[in-house]
Amino acid sequence: MDLPFIVATLTRRGLLTPGRPIRVASQLNALRRWGWSLAGELRQAAARDPGRTAVVDEHGATLTYQELLDRSERLARSMRAGLGVRSGDRIGMLCRNHHGLVEAIVAAMLLGADAVLVNTGLSAAQLATVAEEQQLRVLVHDAEFTERLLGFPADVQRVDERGHEELIAGAFPGDQLQPPERDGRTIVLTSGTTGAPKGARRPTPNGFGPLVSIIDRIPLHARDTVMIAAPIFHTWGYAALQVSFALRATIVLHRRFDPAATLAALAERSCEALFAVPVMLQRLMEVPPPDPRPPLKVVAVSGSALPGGLAIAFMDRYGDVVHNLYGSTEVSWASIAGPADLRQAPTTAGRPPHGTRLEILGDADQPVREGQVGRIFVGNEMLFEGYTSGATRASHDGLLDTGDLGRINADGLLFVDGRADDMIVSGGENVFPSEVEDLIARLPQVREVAVIGVPDAEYGQRLAAFLALHPGEQLDPEAVREYVRHYLARFSVPRDVVFVKYLPRNATGKVLSRELRRYYD
Repeated sequence: MDLPFIVATLTRRGLLTPGRPIRVASQLNALRRWGWSLAGELRQAAARDPGRTAVVDEHGATLTYQELLDRSERLARSMRAGLGVRSGDRIGMLCRNHHGLVEAIVAAMLLGADAVLVNTGLSAAQLATVAEEQQLRVLVHDAEFTERLLGFPADVQRVDERGHEELIAGAFPGDQLQPPERDGRTIVLTSGTTGAPKGARRPTPNGFGPLVSIIDRIPLHARDTVMIAAPIFHTWGYAALQVSFALRATIVLHRRFDPAATLAALAERSCEALFAVPVMLQRLMEVPPPDPRPPLKVVAVSGSALPGGLAIAFMDRYGDVVHNLYGSTEVSWASIAGPADLRQAPTTAGRPPHGTRLEILGDADQPVREGQVGRIFVGNEMLFEGYTSGATRASHDGLLDTGDLGRINADGLLFVDGRADDMIVSGGENVFPSEVEDLIARLPQVREVAVIGVPDAEYGQRLAAFLALHPGEQLDPEAVREYVRHYLARFSVPRDVVFVKYLPRNATGKVLSRELRRYYD
C-alpha cells in the first residue's frame, strides 16, 4: 500500500494529530519494539493516551489504557512464573465480552503465546476436542462455563475469573517483560455451522496497511467511543478490538447481547460506533428507539449475510450509518458496502477496499463475464496462515478461495450468492438458497428465515424454507410458495415450508444448517 494513501487516511481519521513529543516518541517506540500485535497496539495507546478510558463493561469496570496495560502485564508475568507459560504455548479463551478476556489475550501476546479464541456456544464434547486438537496448556474461562468443563482434559490448567484476579494481584513486580522471541498468533475457530470447528491461524499485521484498508471505507476516528457487540472470539469482534486499540477508542462491552440494554448503553455512553453481526440489527429493530437516540455515525456489521431490506429499514430509523463488511476468518475482508451502496442495492457486499484484489473465477480458474456467477477469490495483507491441522484453502495467483459463489454487476458491486456447498441442483437447475431467503425476508410477517437444500427422490434436491414469524402473525405455506413463484423461477420455489419458533443460531448469529437438516433425518 502506497505511503501517501496511508498518510492521507490516517490524517483524515485523526491519527496524525500533534501530541506531546515525549508521548509520540513513546508511542512509536512501542510499535517498533512490540510490533502490531494486540499487545503492541495496547502499548502504543497507553504511551500516547495513558489516562484515556480504554474499556467499560456493564459490571461497572472502567479501565484506562495505562491500567489495562498494567493489569495485562501483571497477568502475563504470573502466567509465566506460576503457570509456566512460554513462547509458543497455546492459551484457550472461553469468555464472553468483558475486560478480563481482553487482558488474557494481551497477556498471551506479551509472552509470545498463541491465544485460541473459543466459541462460547460449543458443547462439552466439542470443548474437550478443541483442547486436544489445539494442544492447550491453559484455559482462561468465565465461571459460568465451569460445569461444561467437567470432561475437559485434566492436564490443561484452568483459570476462572477469581483465579484471573488472583494472578494479577500476585504478580511479582520485578519480573519485567521483554518482546518475545516469536509473535503470538491469534487462533480463531471457524463457525462450524455445518461441521466441527477448525482452528485458523491469523497473521500479525506488519504495518498500518490493514487498519487503513478498513478505516478508509468505514469512517471511524481516533478517540471514538465504540461498542463491540459482536463476540470478540469471532473474527469480526476481534478485528473491532484491534481497530479500537489502534484508534485509542473507548470500548464498551456487554457480556450478552440484549437489544434494549444495547440501545440504552449506546445512548448513555454517547457511542459513535457499533460493531455487530446482522442478526443483532434485526433484534435492535424490534425494540423502540431510545429518546434521545444514540449519536451513531457508524454501525459496522459482518459475520453473516445481511438480509434483504434490513439495512434500509435500519438506516431509515437511525440514519445512513450501516457499513457491511464481507469477509471470513480465512481472508479477513473482501469487500465493504457503505450506506450509499446499500441504498442502491440492499443485498450488495460492496466493493474491495484499497489494497485488496477480488476476482470471480470459473471452474477452470478463468475470470467470468460481468454478472456471471463464479467462485470468489480474494487477496490482501491479512490472509490466514492455514488451519492448525495443517490444511489450507484453494488458491490461485496469490488469491484465496472464500468458498463462496458470487458475481459483480456493471457498477462494480459484489453480490454473494451463498456458499459453494449450499448451492443445490434441483431437476438439473442450479438454485441459490440465499436468493429465496432474501425474498421471503421481505414479507412483513416474517421475523427470520432460512432456506436450505434437502434430498429429493425425484429431483435430486429441493428447497426447504424455515420461517419464524413475528408474534401474532400467520402465513399459509401455499401463500409463501405463491409469493416466491411470482418473483422467481419455478425451480426456486420451496416445496417445503416449515414454521418454527426460532432459527437455531451459533453465538455469532449464523444459522446452524445442520440443525435444520435434522428435520429430515
